[in-house]
Amino acid sequence: MTKFLPLISQIGTRHGSRSLRTCEYKCANQCDHSEPNTSGNEHIQTVMRSAFSRRKVLAIGAAGVGAAGVATLAVNAPAIADQTSRGSGNGSGNGSFPGFGHRSELTHSVVPPNRQDDIVVPQGYDQAVIIGWGDPVLPGAPKFDPYKQSAEAQARQFGYNNDYTMIVPLRDDRVALLVCNHEYTDENLMFPTGKYSTAEIAKIGMAAHGMAVVQIERVGRKGEWRRDKQLSRYNRRITASTKFEVTGPAAADARVGKVAYGTFGNCSGGVTPWGTILSGEENFNGYYDVSGTIPAEHVDSYKRYGVPTTVTKSARQWSVVDARFDLTKTPTEVYRSGWVVEVDPYDPRSTPKKRSMLGRLKHEGATTTITADGRIAVYTGDDEKGEYLYKFVSAGKYDPKNRKNNFGLLDEGTLYVAKFTGDGTTDGVYDGIGQWIPLTSDTKSFVDGMSVQEVLINTRVAGDKVGATRMDRPEDVERNPVNGRIYAALTNNDKRGGSFPVDEANPLAVSHVRETLGGPLIEKAGNRNGYILEISEEGDDAARTGFFWTLFLVCGDPAAQETYFGGFDKAKVSPISCPDNVAFDGSGNLWISTDGNVLGSNDGIFTVPVAGPNRGQVKQFLSVPLASEACGPLVSDDDKTAFVAVQHPGETDTATFEKPSSTWPHTDKFPRPAIACVWRRDGGRVGS
Repeated sequence: MTKFLPLISQIGTRHGSRSLRTCEYKCANQCDHSEPNTSGNEHIQTVMRSAFSRRKVLAIGAAGVGAAGVATLAVNAPAIADQTSRGSGNGSGNGSFPGFGHRSELTHSVVPPNRQDDIVVPQGYDQAVIIGWGDPVLPGAPKFDPYKQSAEAQARQFGYNNDYTMIVPLRDDRVALLVCNHEYTDENLMFPTGKYSTAEIAKIGMAAHGMAVVQIERVGRKGEWRRDKQLSRYNRRITASTKFEVTGPAAADARVGKVAYGTFGNCSGGVTPWGTILSGEENFNGYYDVSGTIPAEHVDSYKRYGVPTTVTKSARQWSVVDARFDLTKTPTEVYRSGWVVEVDPYDPRSTPKKRSMLGRLKHEGATTTITADGRIAVYTGDDEKGEYLYKFVSAGKYDPKNRKNNFGLLDEGTLYVAKFTGDGTTDGVYDGIGQWIPLTSDTKSFVDGMSVQEVLINTRVAGDKVGATRMDRPEDVERNPVNGRIYAALTNNDKRGGSFPVDEANPLAVSHVRETLGGPLIEKAGNRNGYILEISEEGDDAARTGFFWTLFLVCGDPAAQETYFGGFDKAKVSPISCPDNVAFDGSGNLWISTDGNVLGSNDGIFTVPVAGPNRGQVKQFLSVPLASEACGPLVSDDDKTAFVAVQHPGETDTATFEKPSSTWPHTDKFPRPAIACVWRRDGGRVGS
């Protein structure tokens, strides 16, 4: 058996609760690499320092300071503290999110930081696993046995490392379809030592990636769900070998073409108003090998995306069984990765699509909303240090009466990238303003020297050229269905920072971290714990290009001076580190999942009101098992269930199949990534 991760001892730093192995398998260890963005564009931390300096001056009564240069947008700035049921900006009360708008306080008990190898939930709650790695999905799937595994079996079973999770209705409120991504594999934990050849491991690993559609059913009336063991006709597995249709302008380019095979490295996603699932291809660069020379015309593009340009063997070595993963042999194959894919969960025979109009980057997700005039807007973050936030607005309008008429909406429209400034509104309500800069429509490029196809294939380069604002690992970007505002999770960036004073006017210069679990508390420059931006688009309309922004949360230890929780009393909040994905309940409360907690405890899911007297009160709702990541999160339409995808349990640097660091969910002697549901024992709304 090939020994995996030969470079593990050379990797430089520990990334919070993430092991070095997680960093290598999940993102090719991008955290220890320098930023691929060398554009010199202004960085969000520079913008924020300007805003914080102005915030401090306003606080001591220096009226009018910072007003110069404020755009005329300021006259339309909405009040930050109101919470109405304006919905998603389409003027219909609750927008395209029926059931949202009721008010519910977050009264759940707080789960304390811990290192337990289990899901820990609040008092009065229960939790159960719905489905996990190896469970049958398609008819003919054999009983899961890691000692007798094959690619054919894995392609019919639930894949590995479930990430983005969405539930779409099927029949009434008791039967639904669960759709999720299978982001990446850890061959050290999946396979008994010496049992399989390198080729067998590669084939099984390819089958363990992709996506799954699984029918689930409700248990009773309280909020528990379980998988339907009858293996519904809707059930589906998509793998690294599944045929995709490439749509949109980039399909006309010879580097991409109209057909692609497989999806992998998928992170977060979204659901469209017509019920299809969007999934973002993220860390695709770590799947390709180079056996020789790369054609010179591809080198610059490769480097901008972190794709290897010299002789390299990835941890998985898929090129052993599939030549398209050797870029020396197939140098254009990498251009078929890095897209948003769309899957119709209601039609298992449909060909999934790669929607090139949404740009090629490391998509953390793709969340949709409806504009004031009925078009579709899609938000996505490019999850790497120094990368950008994007938005797509369709040319056509959503037709709620004809589902099929909506299937091409994501192929025509305009793609934008975000630019932030530190010029706040004159009343001090917002820290700054911003603009969505157009990159290209489906017929016309707005970037000098780049065609439509070039902008979509090398979207990062287009963002460089128009002066977009570099961000600290922009991950999930979601629009609140109640107040219409956008919440963006910027996970962290320990490579930035410097010698700056630490006070309320400048909370980002230093973060307190533990380099090893239980080790001494030390200080490091840079944004180690992450933050949440709150963005209000002009006129509460997703089609508009002007917006206002404020820093809602600066995460970390509440006792640290630089942390900030929407102005709420820091003595009454939970410590939170590395926000990754966000979601909302029916009241518009924000739910945050974390990945890579640097404060020494397990990752988890946290709740926080975005309005009212408790705005900014972060409370931990649950924690996930040892060395795992909390993916999702998702709250059901009736608020009776919270779903969490537990990814890479027990993924420590020393763990092996025979000697695991976790055995969650405790059905075997080894860990199995799985999706779980959490509900109140009395059947009430979760969180309240």
